[in-house]
Amino acid sequence: MSTPAAAAPAGGAELHGRALATVFGALMLGMFLAALDQTIVSTALPTIVGDLGGLNHLSWVVTSYLLASTASTPLYGKLGDMYGRKPVFLAAILIFLAGSMLSGLSQTMGELIGFRAIQGIGAGGLMVGAQAIIADIVPPRDRGRYMGLIGSVFAVASVAGPLLGGFLVDSLSWQWVFYVNMPIGALAVLVVTFKLHLRTPPTPHAIDYLGAILLTAGVSAIVLLTTWGGNEYAWGSVQIIGLGVVGVVLLGFFVAQESRAEEPIIPLGLFRSAVFRVATSLGFLIGMAMFGAITFIPLFLQLVYGVSPTGSGLRTLPLMAGLLVASISSGRVISRIGRYKAFPIAGTACTVLGMFLLSRLNANTAPSMASLDMLVVGIGLGLTMQVLVLVVQNDSPPQHIGVATATATFFRSMGGSLGVAIFGAIFAGRLADNLKTLPPDVAAKFGGGGSIQPKVVDALPSNVRDSFLLAFVDALQPVFIVGASLAVVAFLFSLMLKEIPLRGSTYKTAEVSSEAAVGGTGTEAIIADREGAPPTVGGDAKPEPAGTTPR
Repeated sequence: MSTPAAAAPAGGAELHGRALATVFGALMLGMFLAALDQTIVSTALPTIVGDLGGLNHLSWVVTSYLLASTASTPLYGKLGDMYGRKPVFLAAILIFLAGSMLSGLSQTMGELIGFRAIQGIGAGGLMVGAQAIIADIVPPRDRGRYMGLIGSVFAVASVAGPLLGGFLVDSLSWQWVFYVNMPIGALAVLVVTFKLHLRTPPTPHAIDYLGAILLTAGVSAIVLLTTWGGNEYAWGSVQIIGLGVVGVVLLGFFVAQESRAEEPIIPLGLFRSAVFRVATSLGFLIGMAMFGAITFIPLFLQLVYGVSPTGSGLRTLPLMAGLLVASISSGRVISRIGRYKAFPIAGTACTVLGMFLLSRLNANTAPSMASLDMLVVGIGLGLTMQVLVLVVQNDSPPQHIGVATATATFFRSMGGSLGVAIFGAIFAGRLADNLKTLPPDVAAKFGGGGSIQPKVVDALPSNVRDSFLLAFVDALQPVFIVGASLAVVAFLFSLMLKEIPLRGSTYKTAEVSSEAAVGGTGTEAIIADREGAPPTVGGDAKPEPAGTTPR
């Protein structure tokens, strides 16, 4: 006997053939916008400062975008589940495009920082919305190949961003770094508007405003801590300690609020699933290892090999190629065999090996060996990253697909922020100690290890430069050792990941038990539906939910 019905999930309209290819292309364009904007702006920052001034506020051009996109990610997931994925995704694109246009029109650094925050708010919905919509239109059994292609978006954006940014700044102006988003975004809006049709349940909702405020404020405090720590303020300063205390307290209040909210922003019941806990923990660790350690690779290439920023971007192609090939290949294999556990295991093991190889880099390492090391890391990340999103979506109740996807993305993003902060502190501390062996005026140029500019290093006398590079490489090696250690922990988590057969249809019953709807994995429905048959609860097949309208 079935229990009272839960809210019907949005979506459920599977697409095939040309219709699927068209919509998926638009979704990839949306994600590409958000991924590209994380890398393309960095190339234009020196020119922007020269035009607008405000050098002391330069870091906020990046921080405001990161802060807004990270904090808004869980909110978009919940809104998509409540009001339908399509209108929320379209709203995210329009907000992003508005922020892009305004950023290009900025006349002061303050305006640019504010408009970049608007961009970030839109970007948070682009990432989550696209992946959640894919969950609506592609069955989990087939979704692997599409998740693999999504992984390729990040790889392409990582390389294309600096190159395209440099070209636009040199050929046109820095404003075009933002204006280039307009035609891409407009195309995505048109395709999604006219080609994507999803069902939105006509169900009344109660928005958890207090939870949204607590989550946004708590996440903002943590992101500011990781961004400012060791840069704007010392790690032991009152400002950094205060941000840490405020962030932890606010997030504690958020958890308490979610436990009693009628419709929580992040349903705590999701964490009752062992699959969800392991997958999000894996994403958090991989985010730390990836963003934390890989951040230093371009700096190594510029200092040791003397290449330009654009050249260092080109030299990271092996890493991106490994990620691209492994992500697409693993997705295709998963779709064919219907199983996924082996890939995070192989991926984390490969990441451990790659990080260990990177820890052996030194001033005499041949460029070909550095490329090989990066290729190994890229393969490891490609086998792991997007698979985890698929795992979470396959395990989660249908009415919580959006918030589950957003939560997984949020944990990976937070892991990246903490990884950058932790590895940056390790590197800066070790380098500051190493610089004590160099002349005081040389150590002073690098602010105790807090900032390094390749032009300054190149201007040093040859013997001093060699000594500095030795100090730099010695400080960099522990970063990759810590990254390898985190990857080992991720490998152990991957062994604990339970494998649930991938369903052969996006269809899933709307009348699930309240326990499954809020906290369970919906295992009965998943197993029954894995071959495309209508799922059952308590032995009764359920009809397709009625009363839904196309959107």
